[in-house]
Amino acid sequence: MLIIRSLLVLLSAAAVHSAPQQRNRNRNGQQGTRQSPQQQAAALPQGVSQATDGSTILDTTATVNGVDLRFKVSAPANLFTTLTNVTGARARPGTTSNAGLNVLLHGDGGQSFFDFPNQAVQGGLLGVVILAPSENLLWGQRAGPPSGLSRDDGVADSLAVRDLIREVLPQVVAFDPSNVFFTGVSGGALTLSGFFMPAHLAEFPGTGVLLMCGALAPQVDVVDPEGFIANSRIHFQSTKDELVSLQQSIPEAIVAFENIATGVGLNAAQVGQLQTVDNTPNGGHCEFDELGFVSGIQLIADNFANIMQGGNGVVQGIDAPTVLTSVVGNEDLQFAAARKRELDDSLLM
Repeated sequence: MLIIRSLLVLLSAAAVHSAPQQRNRNRNGQQGTRQSPQQQAAALPQGVSQATDGSTILDTTATVNGVDLRFKVSAPANLFTTLTNVTGARARPGTTSNAGLNVLLHGDGGQSFFDFPNQAVQGGLLGVVILAPSENLLWGQRAGPPSGLSRDDGVADSLAVRDLIREVLPQVVAFDPSNVFFTGVSGGALTLSGFFMPAHLAEFPGTGVLLMCGALAPQVDVVDPEGFIANSRIHFQSTKDELVSLQQSIPEAIVAFENIATGVGLNAAQVGQLQTVDNTPNGGHCEFDELGFVSGIQLIADNFANIMQGGNGVVQGIDAPTVLTSVVGNEDLQFAAARKRELDDSLLM
């Protein structure tokens, strides 16, 4: 069941800047129960702010399939609907525009939700980022500590993302529903590739998915493979010193999606045009600039159009002629020596 809250009420509430809640303390002043990442995120104010390109960011929440989904949209003010109460909003709810979407699912812990690396309008796409409905801000796992590649709630989370895009966002901003791209970061990439793509990408044909530092082979049945695999761009972006578990799962995902493509009749040249891979950077998990997690993700996000929308794949900061190498013949990625351990056998951010 889908419930679309009154956005006007939400924004009115969000206008009151919530101070971060203090942790409980006992009579002796000792620290009590620690807040979960979800509770800490809830203490951060929602509302309206400015994007890096001067466009407007709306941070709000809707209830989808019984769970609260907090999300941000970055768009010119006039594209927001009059329901949002954004200054300068002119669009009527349910109307469309020429602008597409780039919808990002963050990694474990939610860092990329707060950073919003795909904010601003790039390549005609409005930026959207969604916060996982999880106590530890993990896509595909609503309760409990990180459990690595396991994503027991991947089906439900993927459906919630689909319904948010189809049912809620048209009430928030005017966009072209036939031009919706996706970006996954780490744990978000696991949920996208393992669950959302096989189950729902056929509803968004002719677009594409950028998978950063994470991927799973489909964990559910593939719905209408001809409807998306022959028309959708998929790019896998990793690094040489990737996490051990991902050094196995990313190549497995590459093979799986390549096999889906050949299974519907695509030849090697056609597959190579649609599905590409790169792990040139000599960095750790998501460190595509070989400097850091946040800056590495931002580098790829800044080059989204050049990677996903017909560009030449040249990324300043990655020492490769192009990151758009065909997956055909390059399924067995060459990684650095496997790390001796992984922190809690989980993904980082």
